[in-house]
Amino acid sequence: MGAFLDRWLRHNLPGHVADSTLDDYADMVRLHLAPALGRKVLSKLTVADVDALWAAKREQGYSPNSIRIMRAVLRKALGQAEREGLVSRNVAALSTPPRIGQPEGRALTREQAQRLLAELRGHDFDALVTLMLAFGLRRGEALGLHWSALDWEAGTLGVTHAVKRVKVRDGRSGRRTRLVVSELKTRRSRRTLYLTPELVEILREHRARQAERRMALGAAWQDHGLIFPSRVGTPMDPDNFSHTFSRLCRRAGLGHWHPHELRHSGASLMLAQGTPLHVVSEVLGHSSIAITKDVYGHLVEGEKRAAARSMTEALLGP
Repeated sequence: MGAFLDRWLRHNLPGHVADSTLDDYADMVRLHLAPALGRKVLSKLTVADVDALWAAKREQGYSPNSIRIMRAVLRKALGQAEREGLVSRNVAALSTPPRIGQPEGRALTREQAQRLLAELRGHDFDALVTLMLAFGLRRGEALGLHWSALDWEAGTLGVTHAVKRVKVRDGRSGRRTRLVVSELKTRRSRRTLYLTPELVEILREHRARQAERRMALGAAWQDHGLIFPSRVGTPMDPDNFSHTFSRLCRRAGLGHWHPHELRHSGASLMLAQGTPLHVVSEVLGHSSIAITKDVYGHLVEGEKRAAARSMTEALLGP
């Protein structure tokens, strides 16, 4: 099994997936799949073996979403083995996927979100954090937004790329990681944001500040067409953004927060404003509404009760 996983990574993935995705697959195989399944005979691998692996990962404290990713990688690898006739069935596809429960992160209240945005007014991160909150953007997606994907007249902004730090595999540069701006992999993750006039104005102000910095730096500015680059125009390091964001939250009197919690906060606030669950799912870029329901379904309890009241009145009278 271990030899097959190694061959699958080396010969089947390059050229078919982005470098960042290949790094993710390699990490999943090296850290999780190979240590647990590598000594097993490929043709004798069973559904019970795979289910036992997922159960062990749950006991070790891995989140359901992490285990889902492990399962997806193993399913893809065994799909190749099935096409080659090495196995008669894909036992990973037959294994039981873990259910994603309630969100692990916290969510800002409406008052906390307003306090944070007031603290950031005029700061370089003003527009960035506003968009992340308004649309529940992932950190990498927000940093990968391009000016070319913004239609000022229509008030739309395409989410098409993400910034990510990946491992360097060639060993020649002397660096162990590098930043990449890669296209989003799935149709649901590539989506359009519909901007209000207020959000368009915030972006106009942000563009004006960026233009001033670009002129001041002159030849030192390295343009990548990003809406939220570093101070010299290059892709912003997601970790640097996280550290600065946490400091700004403490300065606003909110304590320590991570940018990923802006995604939870945006989704929670959208639902609190009465946005339908399927719309929230599309805005967040979830692969299916089932994931949104698993993570945020508990937040629509009030709407379910209201629906029950409406049906009761319709059937039994007020």
